[in-house]
Order: sequence, then C-alpha cells, then structure tokens
Amino acid sequence: MFKTRITELFGIEHPVIQGGMQRVSTAELVSAVANAGGLGLLSALTQPTPEALAEEIARTQSMTSRPFGVNLTILPSITPRPYEEYVRVIIDSGVKIVETAGRSPKPFMEAFKAAGVKVAHKCTSVRHALKAQEVGCDAVIIDGFEAAGHPGEDDIPSLVLLPRAVDALDIPVIACGGFSDGRGLAAALAMGAEAVSMGTRFLGTAEAPVHQNLKDKLLEASELDTKLIFRKFRNTARVYRNSIAEEVVSIEHKEGTEFADVAELVSGKRGGQVLKTGDMEQGIWWAGLSQGLIYDIPTVDELIKRIVTDADTIIRKRLAGLRVS
Repeated sequence: MFKTRITELFGIEHPVIQGGMQRVSTAELVSAVANAGGLGLLSALTQPTPEALAEEIARTQSMTSRPFGVNLTILPSITPRPYEEYVRVIIDSGVKIVETAGRSPKPFMEAFKAAGVKVAHKCTSVRHALKAQEVGCDAVIIDGFEAAGHPGEDDIPSLVLLPRAVDALDIPVIACGGFSDGRGLAAALAMGAEAVSMGTRFLGTAEAPVHQNLKDKLLEASELDTKLIFRKFRNTARVYRNSIAEEVVSIEHKEGTEFADVAELVSGKRGGQVLKTGDMEQGIWWAGLSQGLIYDIPTVDELIKRIVTDADTIIRKRLAGLRVS
C-alpha cells in the first residue's frame, strides 16, 4: 500500500521494521516479520560468537525467502566483541541490510559498501545522524525520547526530533520511539519519515521468544510504567518500571555512587532470566512508552497488516475528509 524510499532501498513490501533487540530478535521473530512484508532484524550480539551468528542467519534464511537484516550494536568495552568477524559473517552469509547502533559504523563501511550491503545507523540526535550520512550510511533510524533502551541525553521526543532530522538530512529517515500502530505510521509518514521501526510492540506478538508473563505485563502497562535509569552516568536507559528499576534509581540518587554499585542488578544475565523464566522482578527489561498502546498479542502477520491498513484508512479517509476545498 505504501511505497517509500525505504521500501525501495530494502526491497520490502511495507514500511514497518522490527528493531534489533538483544535476546529477542532471533530467527522465529525475524522470519515472521519478513514473511509479513516488513523488515526483521536479527540481533548479532545475541549470538555469543560469529560462528553462532552464521548459524542463526542460515536458520532465518531457511524460514523466509524475503529480505531481512542484522543489527550490529558497536559497544565500548574492556573486552570488545570481534566486530570485524561479525561483519565478515554478515557479508559472507549474503545479508544485504545492516542496522548499526552505538558507536560509528565508519570502520566497517568500506567492507559493507564493497559487498553491496545497505547500512542504516540508529541515532538519538540530529548531529549524530548527520555524521552517519557523512560516513556513507544509506539511511538513519531516529530514536525519539519515547523509545526503549538508550534514547540519548537530549530528551527530545519523536514529534520534534523526527522532522528536525528529515529537514537536516538527504538520506531516508526511519522513525523510532513511540510507534506501535497505524496512527503512528500515518503520523511518521506525514512528518517525512520513510518507515517506522518498533521494538516494544513486537515484544507483544505471538512469535516474540519471551515468556508469556512479559507479554501479560505489556497488556497491563500504561505509558506511565517505564523508568529512566543510568541518568547519573550519562547513559540514560528506558526500562519497564519494576522493583529492580526502582532500586537502581534509588541507588543512583545516593551521593558518590558509581555504575559498579548497580552493575549486578542490571546484568544481562539477570535480564535474560526475566525473558526466559517469567520472573518479572529478577532484573531489568527494555520497554518504551508505546507499551501504553498495546491492547492485544496478535501474530506478527496480523499486526503488520493492521498497522498498514489502518494507516492507509487514516490517510485516505479521515485526513482527506478533513480537507476543505
């Protein structure tokens, strides 16, 4: 129904993207999104080794013949992942779409370009988006302050950040942060975006590989049920508001605290247990403000069809009907 620069660039049917979520964006979810006409993104760092990523890509390829991509989040670390090896696996596996996040993808752009891989970099500010364009990225994903995960330190919501980015850039812009339904897609397109990227909403689907307790929490939650942690450390993260998130914020407010004081509470191991066991107070888990707009747990196919159909109806009927000739 919608043809945009992003649907053309990535060869997808609908301008709906499932963002790369660690421990969640695996073959089952990604292939379901691809088969529904959207763009699914595997999470590279969910896989412990480059070899494991190659296996997960192959598994996804066995489940869909449609385009999908890989998210590669480039993180500063004392013991960094072998990013060059992950990049080589992506290229050798024939994947042609990559979402990068974290640090600049500049060190890998030459290899991606030579292999014909299209790169979209996730940004939380216009200045970072301009840098992504400068280093040769084909598109950017703009994360508004509503987003789950790390929405940056500028606190600018999508309603302002998205059109600012569209005004500043020549390459296509993908809207992220607060989008969950056809109304959001219609609004994003109206503001100049070429697609929407969603994480939290795809958590609330039948195919999402997370415990049912988490999906039930999304149904119960409102837009008030998230918490901003790590503010003190200039690494703000938006998570679901549970007892662990509250404890982390309480510790942060104490004089002289450092990240080491909360590190055990927010460990990936504990967060992984939440997704696996359904103990919702075991650790933190990412959730955006859009959880307040989740009212059911459909299949991925049902969700994408609904979003696109509703957006089309809004644009063709409701908005056209408001026009005075």
